[in-house]
Amino acid sequence: MKTMIPVFSRPARSLCLLTACGLALLTTAAPVRAGNFDQHVLFDNALATGPYPYAETYVVAPSTLEQINGNASVVTDHFVSPPNALRLKWESAVGGDWRVTLRAPGRDWRKFAMLGDTLAFWCWSETEITAANSPRVTLVDQHGRWSTTATFVKDDVHLPAHQWVRVKLPLGKADPLYGDTTDDAFRVADTVGVSFTQGLDDGAEHTVYIDDLVVLDGDSTDRTPPAAPTGLTAQGYEKHCDLHWQPADDDDLLAYRIYRSWDGKEFQPVGTQRGDWTRYEDFAGEPGRHAYYKISAVDVEGNESPLSAVADASTRTLTDEELLDMVQLGCFRYYWEAGHPNAGMGPEILPGNEQMMALGGNGFGVMALIAATDRQFVTREQGAERMLKIVRFLAKADRFHGAWAHFLDGRTGKVIPYFGKYDNGGDLVETAFIIQGLLAARQYFDRDNPAEREIRETTTRLWHEVEWDWYRKTPDSDVLYWHWSPDHGFHISHPLIGWNETLIIYLLAIASPTHPVPASMWHTGWAGQSPRHIAYRQGWSRTTQGDHFTNGNSYYGIKLEVGEGNGAELFFTHFSFMGFDPRGLRDRYTNYFTNNRAIALIQQAYAIENPRKFAGYGADCWGRSAGVNSGGGRALPRDDNGTINIMASLSSMPYTPAESMAALRHFYRDLGDRTWGPYGFYDGFNETQNRFDKDYMALNQAPIVVMIENHRSGLIWKKFMANPEIAPALKAIGFQPDK
Repeated sequence: MKTMIPVFSRPARSLCLLTACGLALLTTAAPVRAGNFDQHVLFDNALATGPYPYAETYVVAPSTLEQINGNASVVTDHFVSPPNALRLKWESAVGGDWRVTLRAPGRDWRKFAMLGDTLAFWCWSETEITAANSPRVTLVDQHGRWSTTATFVKDDVHLPAHQWVRVKLPLGKADPLYGDTTDDAFRVADTVGVSFTQGLDDGAEHTVYIDDLVVLDGDSTDRTPPAAPTGLTAQGYEKHCDLHWQPADDDDLLAYRIYRSWDGKEFQPVGTQRGDWTRYEDFAGEPGRHAYYKISAVDVEGNESPLSAVADASTRTLTDEELLDMVQLGCFRYYWEAGHPNAGMGPEILPGNEQMMALGGNGFGVMALIAATDRQFVTREQGAERMLKIVRFLAKADRFHGAWAHFLDGRTGKVIPYFGKYDNGGDLVETAFIIQGLLAARQYFDRDNPAEREIRETTTRLWHEVEWDWYRKTPDSDVLYWHWSPDHGFHISHPLIGWNETLIIYLLAIASPTHPVPASMWHTGWAGQSPRHIAYRQGWSRTTQGDHFTNGNSYYGIKLEVGEGNGAELFFTHFSFMGFDPRGLRDRYTNYFTNNRAIALIQQAYAIENPRKFAGYGADCWGRSAGVNSGGGRALPRDDNGTINIMASLSSMPYTPAESMAALRHFYRDLGDRTWGPYGFYDGFNETQNRFDKDYMALNQAPIVVMIENHRSGLIWKKFMANPEIAPALKAIGFQPDK
């Protein structure tokens, strides 16, 4: 039986501000602020029911434990935070053992510091829980250290059956019975998961439902609920309704709960959203449904606000063009609504460090801003204002012989040496990606007003200040190098050798009007065929196919002129080609447009063959590229772990319009409730593992927007290629028209 809520009356209907094309016009959004969610929550919901890939199981007979493919189950028949909860079903027998270890997704590498000293969770049990039959509970930190052990209850206390009860266990406090054997003790701040293990062997079957596992301050006595959310609006699409509201200003806000009604009278809980996001996508089913919504706010202590005013919307069948509008708008929101208040850029990854700005992903974000402005998702004045904030930030940020670092602190513009102490200087690849975007913006924002003049002037100055020739390391070097540090020089010494994402670096370095490199470096660096170049390609691809830059083999009957192995990462075909238009051009090696098309078609053909028999793969479910859970696509099937990167196929739309559109329809219409969220499509999914991650990356969201736009109008290609420095560089390299 699902948790029920009271019936609420229906206030007046809320309306969305619509553009002529029926899409919600984005206003200047309040920036996403760091919330409490990542500092407290270990589990609240999963995108998919069934086996939960982050809850691993272990069992020794004669004890028993319900498990699916080695995981605990997520179910929808009981929950506190809708729409689902974890279920543990066990029998603890003499001599046996069982364990369920749940880890919060990505917490090991995101490194959020937990706030509190007490583990709290809601529990609903089929039978009474006592100290004699309770599982044991421990927290685990990122170093593999364990907290003290507790049971749900102790002494003569019990948890009643068939009732939701909130359990609080002070696992961060010292155990009065024991001392530590080492000073290297467990720290609650470093918590990444929680483990439930067999307690006493009572030999009885038990089933409990666990929801909302959080770490909090056990001494808190707060019983005051937050204020009701305001400004709720709803916009209907084909399979879902997009809900948006004003951010609550409660300091201890944790989450929002979503309530839906089909008649405007009886509202049921259907979803939960983290408290630092103010948008939710409710998949209401088939087109032609009318839904009514209210939302509430919940704080860390579990106090829930009254419900908001109502908003309603209807779903309807969308054409392919409308689906493309929807996807571009949704993915663009990542940069607009999550944009940093000082830098104007989108964060590297969400959930993640909201202060860490990746230059490459935001070079793509600049081009997404151009597309969004041209499609009137934002006004031209709004687009220019955001662009001006970005170039002003870049002009004041740390630079190293004109190049920016991979990551900058959005508050200060200072370098963040995320990859280690040697990574505290210039990154030429990230710099090229941002310059590619800035040059497109210089051509787009061409009006004679103060804001757009400053955009053009600042962009030109930044472009001229990049010392591409410095990154040769020596005046006679035949390659460019990725990094330079003011403290460690060229210690990393990573040469830029294709085939990979570095084509645009050589093009811009050759095109530079102030610090150019010889056009011959296209052939000695990017496409070099020296023993060093061959060894480099063999080193990461582990194949001799294509190790001389050119390939010449056919895969699935598709000829591949350039690329290691059977085509490599699909992002190689995107990152350098968002501004650079390869259509109708050929250097001495290939036509990069037709070569990119071949790589995409090979990937689709691989998914159809599906040699490793992963779930879901097929003609409309393909695309291997780097991502949160992806092994990459550099060699198939070697690197294939069953994960589809959604950006990979959608950003290939200029090369494979029919195949990419089929993938888009499938990702949205068949999998949308697990793959689509507030900022468009998530990073990726793995149906074999039942893993659907709620992750967004700057390197994913913008390429989808930009490459769909290049497919539809060629806008970004036109603007970048219009820069007067590009055509002479291509001529110097030796590009020729290719019919």
